[in-house]
Amino acid sequence: MIRVISGVYRGKRLRKVPSPAVRPYPDKLKTALFNILREALPGKKVLDGFAGTGSVGIEALSNGASFAVFVEILPAAVSTLRHNLAKLGAEDCSRIVALEFNRAVIRLAGENARFDFIFLDPPYRLLDERNPLKVVFKRGILASGGRIVLRRHFKTRFASGYFDLEREVRLGDDVLCFYRDKPTADPA
Repeated sequence: MIRVISGVYRGKRLRKVPSPAVRPYPDKLKTALFNILREALPGKKVLDGFAGTGSVGIEALSNGASFAVFVEILPAAVSTLRHNLAKLGAEDCSRIVALEFNRAVIRLAGENARFDFIFLDPPYRLLDERNPLKVVFKRGILASGGRIVLRRHFKTRFASGYFDLEREVRLGDDVLCFYRDKPTADPA
């Protein structure tokens, strides 16, 4: 069972994606994440990349985020996302982009979309092959002062190269990596 752990949707159950390819956030990990970010979320725009059930973006909406975009390519996950958002009545404050992550970011950048928080939970093996932060950086979809949270397996060695690592939190086999924009040189 996947449930919303805090905020206005607290206690609501979410449908799971019927696929072993989707790895939902455990409650402990989601609790740790939102204990860190809860105060910063009200009024913010969020992107839930590799969204699966949408539980992270939904949790952000539940805690005051104004709008969430969910990026997911797996058809069963897109269907589950639609169901979960409709069940909560959150269709007006959300959007699903049913594309591969890089293509979705390119489309969103073309629409001049900017996000205060970007949550990324890619398949663990993807981080061995490519860096999803590269397209975020190149397309400039992180708002000024925005933050990225990347979930990875603790054995995966990953270096952003595009954003500054602010903090890491490890719970079990999972590590949450918190990134910010690299500071720009002061023109003064």
